[in-house]
Amino acid sequence: MSCNPRGSKKPDSRYRCDRLTHGVSRGRHPLLRRAERLDQYRRTLSGRLTLKPTPHKPVVTEPNDLELGASTRTLQGVPARLSTVLAAGLSAYALYWVIGIIQPQIYRVTFLLMTLSLTFLLYPRARISITRVTTGDWMLIGAGIIALGWPIVNFEQFVYRAATPNTIDVALGAVTIALVLEATRRTVGWILPVTAIGFLVYSYLGPLLGLFGLGLFAHRGYPFDRLVGTLYMTLEGIFGVPLDVAATYIVLFTIYGAILHHSGAGQFFINWAMAAMGRSGGGSGPGRTITLSGFLLGTVSGSGVATTVTLGAVGWPLLRRAGYSADVGAGILSAAGIGAIMAPPTLGAAAFLIAEFLRISYLQVITMAAIPAMLYYFSILLMIEADSRRLGTHAVDVDLPTLGALTAHSGYHFASLVVIIALLITGMTPFRAVFSAMVVAVALSFLRAEHALRPARFLAALESGGRGVLPVAATTATAGIIVGVVTLTGLGLKIAGIIVAMASGSIFFTVVYAALAVWVLGLAVPVTASYIISAVMIAPALTFVGIPEVAAHMFIFYYAVLSEVSPPTALSPFAASAITGGNPFRTMMLTWKYTLPAFLVPFTFTLNPEGLGILLQAPWPDVIRTTLTAMAGIAALAMGLGGWLVIKAGRTERLLAISGGLLLFYASPATDITGAAAVALAVVLHLARVRCGTVT
Repeated sequence: MSCNPRGSKKPDSRYRCDRLTHGVSRGRHPLLRRAERLDQYRRTLSGRLTLKPTPHKPVVTEPNDLELGASTRTLQGVPARLSTVLAAGLSAYALYWVIGIIQPQIYRVTFLLMTLSLTFLLYPRARISITRVTTGDWMLIGAGIIALGWPIVNFEQFVYRAATPNTIDVALGAVTIALVLEATRRTVGWILPVTAIGFLVYSYLGPLLGLFGLGLFAHRGYPFDRLVGTLYMTLEGIFGVPLDVAATYIVLFTIYGAILHHSGAGQFFINWAMAAMGRSGGGSGPGRTITLSGFLLGTVSGSGVATTVTLGAVGWPLLRRAGYSADVGAGILSAAGIGAIMAPPTLGAAAFLIAEFLRISYLQVITMAAIPAMLYYFSILLMIEADSRRLGTHAVDVDLPTLGALTAHSGYHFASLVVIIALLITGMTPFRAVFSAMVVAVALSFLRAEHALRPARFLAALESGGRGVLPVAATTATAGIIVGVVTLTGLGLKIAGIIVAMASGSIFFTVVYAALAVWVLGLAVPVTASYIISAVMIAPALTFVGIPEVAAHMFIFYYAVLSEVSPPTALSPFAASAITGGNPFRTMMLTWKYTLPAFLVPFTFTLNPEGLGILLQAPWPDVIRTTLTAMAGIAALAMGLGGWLVIKAGRTERLLAISGGLLLFYASPATDITGAAAVALAVVLHLARVRCGTVT
């Protein structure tokens, strides 16, 4: 990307020339390269967008198979047809699993084989092989067929040899581990594979750690054959719970999202949000529209960055017309998009893992996530309101259909979401519930000829679903390696013991240290991997000091989501800044500001038993009280951080509001009263200044 596009001598304001975004070279940060590709996509799409939607002309054309984790190849000929067959076949295989009978371990092995083969077809080793499948890629595919075909054709003997693997088992197990790490590197970057390699080295060199003053982490060490046997031949390594969740929950919900996308649901959700909020008065109307759109898209997406890009295509022109700067607009888009990871009923991949780790129903996870999700979007709305007043943004006149007309025309897209919730409430498994929702979505798509899922479009949806699960499949397989090492060496208990010892048994400091640990871990790995590693290494520290398991796992889930905001894995802010032309770093900081109040909510349900009402794990009086106090705390923080109520807030008022807001998150009568008093004093002082006409 040049600062003078197309060789022009005049600089183009869309191209930034600061240290973060100047020039193109192979050594540049991969996230910036992805941001540039998204920027190119934005400019290509901008000419086709309209802000005058009608029920028959959707407001946005969503990108087809836009890969956000890494660059994918543009294949032609036989490789292209093969990738289509593999991707659609992967989706069909997952759908057959719902209604058929397949041995669990064979299903997981076959699922991994198909995802690895598809990954090596679609994701290049380097940018130089972006348009063709190299000989090395075909060799990797062949190696995967041999290594993962071995346990399938020798299944019974293979399982019984797990404790005493033979030479072939060890060799093919090593090949499988290497293939998984390479697939992860291609799809999500090098940090997670390097982390997994570090754990593998730790499992082998454990006895030597005492020589370097790391006796707390030392263990007796495990030979290579024992390690490979655990990771390759049991359900405690690569084929453990993380991959199981990817091969069941995640792939099915990914296919469901692809079906909705190809039936026009994503377009409808954005149109519906604009019709509902676009006419709301004031400069915050466009921001409220983006927030509601993010929630609706998030209910079927579960991907923060994909939702951000879809929102940005139509949302940024709206925000720009309202007077929002590129940085603020990107912050709003990113914050609204990240909410997709927390929005029921889909949530992010980590939410499915919570159900498996805790052995509870997915409906319980959805129920526990309902109020925190509501508080998250409530926080964004209030922060946008404060910023719109401070920045002086204005309302935008947009030619929109009425909400009733739009709902009457395409409201059937809500039906499949209702089906999922209703069937889960009746006790149906999530797999059959989402399968039934797919059937409903496909059938209802024929109500509109332009979105009917006829064979070609349905095949495209299956292909999109298969392609969409590849990064998660690689991530969960690599996370399984880490979990296997942690379980084998007992590292999780060691880490938990260290955290509790550092906190001297204090619940408050244990929670703070746990939050910092999950956040630091999230700086290196994506949300899913961050949650998995934290679940086996950090959650035990929280439960040791008496925090219920459900609260501990929901806590680390929400702090794992912070990786979507924090560099270097902050894909959503990078994507949003590429769309708006904003500064990536300032976008991340603004996203932090918009989401910070909501990320304090997890302290409410961990520091005090009464706070479990936020997770609907307490009597209804406690649920109502803790929810209202959390909302008051968020409102106070919005005033303090946003610096605005009726007019610009003074320094004393902001400090009182922030202090009172923080106290309200503790969820005890004493802190509630003290916090409410501080916030009330801040409001009284502010209104007194308003009455006196003091602006500063």
